[in-house]
Amino acid sequence: REVFRERREVAIAELKKIPGIKLSEPKGAFYLFVKAIEDDAGAFSERAKKFDLLLVPSDSFGYKGFVRIAYCVTTEQVERALPAFKALAEATLNK
Repeated sequence: REVFRERREVAIAELKKIPGIKLSEPKGAFYLFVKAIEDDAGAFSERAKKFDLLLVPSDSFGYKGFVRIAYCVTTEQVERALPAFKALAEATLNK
């Protein structure tokens, strides 16, 4: 459990540093809900693919306008995804 807690904490801390990113902090899950930076979470998820990020629109999970990202991957994968998430946010805010 400790490794998942560590991944969650790293992801939350780094995502909070990215302008435009807002998120829900779960206490015991393997994923985070991040507010899509545009009105359409599906379109935001599609845009994320250009940055090699796989996001799931979370409207059907009860979080309308959010996307779900998992951290049940390696710590290296979490760390590698964070700069891509920053680039996605910048591209979306500057479109």
